[in-house]
Amino acid sequence: MTSLQLGDHAPQFQAKDNLGNTISLSDYTGKKLVLFFYPKASTPGCTSEACDLRDHYQVFLAKGYDILGVSADSAKRQQNWINKHELPFPLLADEDKTVIKAFDVWGPKKFMGKEYDGIHRTTFVIDGNGIIENIITKVKTKAHADQILK
Repeated sequence: MTSLQLGDHAPQFQAKDNLGNTISLSDYTGKKLVLFFYPKASTPGCTSEACDLRDHYQVFLAKGYDILGVSADSAKRQQNWINKHELPFPLLADEDKTVIKAFDVWGPKKFMGKEYDGIHRTTFVIDGNGIIENIITKVKTKAHADQILK
């Protein structure tokens, strides 16, 4: 779905997280960032994905990665999801879809015979210089950490 490619500079962004803090790509300079886009907090697939990342969070930190999730959900919905599942990483509440569109993960989808626009589940691994070093478009929600860390 996304038009971004390996080796591209990740789009610069600035958005509010679940606590109302402003987060930008430049906050992660010098660190690897796992930036995962998901359709909707608290849905089964998104919860499986986030909990798999949570369960491997210490491994990510040990390997120098930070994790940041993004969806168009409100900050309150994101925070409720974090509280319910004890997610240790921030989630951007990109309600105006600025970050989502910058990474080109918004577009037509099909579900149960219906077409609609939505977020394509996609993960970007960005190096410390802001370069995209991996793009995962076929996310395995229950084994996503392995897809990233392999």
